Amino acid sequence: MLAVIRWRSGIVSAVGASWHGAVSLSVSVDGVSMPALAYPMLVGTPAVGDRVLLNVGAQLMGLGTGGYALVVALPDRLPPDPPDDGTTRDAGHMVKARYTPLQAIVRGVDEPSSPHHAALSGVSDIDGMPVVTADLHSALPAILAGVLRDAPAARVAYVMTDGGALPAWFSRTLDGLRETLAGTVTVGQAFGGDLEATTVHTGLLAARHVLGADVAVVAQGPGNLGTGTAWGFSGVAVGEAVNAAAAVGGRPVGSLRISAADPRPRHRGVSHHSLTAYGRVALAPADLIVPAGFDSLIGDALSPLAARHRIVSVPVDGLEAALRESPVRLSTMGRGLDEDLAYFLAAAAAGRWAASLAPPA
Repeated sequence: MLAVIRWRSGIVSAVGASWHGAVSLSVSVDGVSMPALAYPMLVGTPAVGDRVLLNVGAQLMGLGTGGYALVVALPDRLPPDPPDDGTTRDAGHMVKARYTPLQAIVRGVDEPSSPHHAALSGVSDIDGMPVVTADLHSALPAILAGVLRDAPAARVAYVMTDGGALPAWFSRTLDGLRETLAGTVTVGQAFGGDLEATTVHTGLLAARHVLGADVAVVAQGPGNLGTGTAWGFSGVAVGEAVNAAAAVGGRPVGSLRISAADPRPRHRGVSHHSLTAYGRVALAPADLIVPAGFDSLIGDALSPLAARHRIVSVPVDGLEAALRESPVRLSTMGRGLDEDLAYFLAAAAAGRWAASLAPPA
C-alpha cells in the first residue's frame, strides 16, 4: 500500500495572515520555504522558531485550493488540554473527521448538553424555508448577494457539507461573510462552524430554529473534488441536499452551475455536475433557476429535468451591481466576476428567487 501522507518536519520562519480559525505560515523545510496553514484550535498557535510536523501532500501536488502544507502538530509545544471544570465530559461527544489522527470532538447543536437541545427536540420541520443548493463553495457569496439585493433584512444561514474542506476555518470567503451571515452550521464530517450538526437535515433544522434563518444555503466547503467521470465528483451531494431540504419541509431552490468561460466542454453552458445532481440524484422537485438572458448559453440542456423540477427564469437586473459590492472577492476556478459573469449571475438569481419565497420579516 502506498503512503497516503507525505510527512515533513520544519521550522516556522514567519507568521503571515490570519483569519477566523486559521493562520498562514512560512516554514523552512531542508532550507526550502513552504507556505503552510495551521488551525490553532486543533494544534495550538505556532510562533517563529517552532518546530512543526507537516502534511505536505497537497502542497507538493500543486493543488489550487488546497495547496498548503498543513500543520499536524507542534511536537515540542503541545497545546494544553481543555480546562477540566467538572463538566468537560458533558461538553460534547460528537466526533468529526472520525478515526483520523486529527479527529475533533465537538458539541452537536442537538445533543443533550447543548443549550439548544430542548428547542430542537420538538421540531422536525423548517416551515417552508427556501433552501438554496449549490455545487461549489464559490457560489455562496453570489447567492448571498442575490438574497440581500431584494431582501436586505433577511437572515441567511450557511449549511456547509463535507464534500470539500472539512474545517470551515479554511475558507477566507466564509471569514469575510461572518458579519453578513446569520451563522454557519457544519454538517457531516465538516466542523468549525458556529453550530455543529450530524446531517444536512439537522443542520437545516438548526439554521431555522436556532439561527432564525429566513433562507439557508447548502454547499460544500472549498476544494471541490472532480474526476472527469459522470459520477465521480463531490458536488453530486447537491441532489441529496435537495432531498434533505424537502424531507424537513423546506422549499428547495437549485442554483445551477453555468459558465460561458470554463475551458472544459463538460462544464460549458450548464455543467454536467448540475445535470447529474438535479437530474439523477434529486428525487424531490426543486425550483431550478435560470438567469434571464442566457437562453443561448443554456440551450435545451434543462429539458430532461423539466418533468420533475420547475424551471424558473429570474431577471438579473441589479444583480451585477450587487455582486460588485460583495464584501469578499468573487472567484470560481480561478475566474473572477468579469471573466465568468454567467456563473455568478446564475447563483445570484437563485438567491433572488429564494428571497421572493421567504416569508416577510
